[in-house]
Amino acid sequence: MLDNENVSAAELQECLRGVDYPADRTELIEAAKGNEAPESVMDFLEHIPDKEYETPVDVSKELGASDDDTDMAA
Repeated sequence: MLDNENVSAAELQECLRGVDYPADRTELIEAAKGNEAPESVMDFLEHIPDKEYETPVDVSKELGASDDDTDMAA
């Protein structure tokens, strides 16, 4: 389960500046480390699906993924 309550889309994209899309999860994590991302962003990135993300928007969409899943289970 993604704990993304402490991560905003703006913060996420700031931590991913310089990424050359498309990029996979490993590339996103490396970019975030290089940009000195906070632990909350690193934790989020480590738990997103391991796939290729075509754009920054594709990564930001993962912020809402666990919330949608939780709502459906209720």
